[in-house]
Amino acid sequence: MNDYEVIRQIGEGAFGTAFLVRDKRGDGGRSCVVKQIGLMSAKEKEASKKEVTLLSQMKHPNIKGSLYIVMEYCDGGDLLKKISMQRGIPFSEAQIVDWFTQICLGLKHIHDRKILHRDIKSQNIFLTSGGMKVKLGDFGIARILNTLEMARTCVGTPYYLSPEICESRPYNNKDIWSLGCVLYELCSLRHPFEGNSLRQLVSKICRGHYAPVPSRYSHDLRLLVAQL
Repeated sequence: MNDYEVIRQIGEGAFGTAFLVRDKRGDGGRSCVVKQIGLMSAKEKEASKKEVTLLSQMKHPNIKGSLYIVMEYCDGGDLLKKISMQRGIPFSEAQIVDWFTQICLGLKHIHDRKILHRDIKSQNIFLTSGGMKVKLGDFGIARILNTLEMARTCVGTPYYLSPEICESRPYNNKDIWSLGCVLYELCSLRHPFEGNSLRQLVSKICRGHYAPVPSRYSHDLRLLVAQL
């Protein structure tokens, strides 16, 4: 940490605390994010090592990069925050398609390496360059899959769980379902599936019941949401 100047704390998660720092090396003073990992059990240490290993395999403009636990800083915040800041004002279709295309490119880079992210959600999608560039982040529960292997562990965020996860069935396309949920969220500024309890939420997911995408968007975009 001698090469970095801590500016402020910007987050806290299960495995530790995230700080915005300035790289003191060179003349640029580049901003980065450093994850400070606290004392953990052997299982938690293994999960953190896994995230570092996975990220070290990936280098792509739509993947939130890292060097061990030092990561680039996304000054535009996450997509969840961006959606909440809209206060009901819809995004343009052009903006949605641009962001969604970048998310797909980042996800393709992961899947080409036989890796499931397993926690695709608006809170794990980050914005840089004035909101123009999209980055996928938080690979804490990602998993490398063999070509024919199907994941079985129940992981992810409840709003984005796929029917396979809810019904304890094996899956290998869970990221695609979550991707559809994010696209719906960009169009409707809300989650496609909501409930007053986890049981009610799971029931709606398994039945596939959600409010239609607003008709202001093109037929092609609304059809894409339905197909995902």
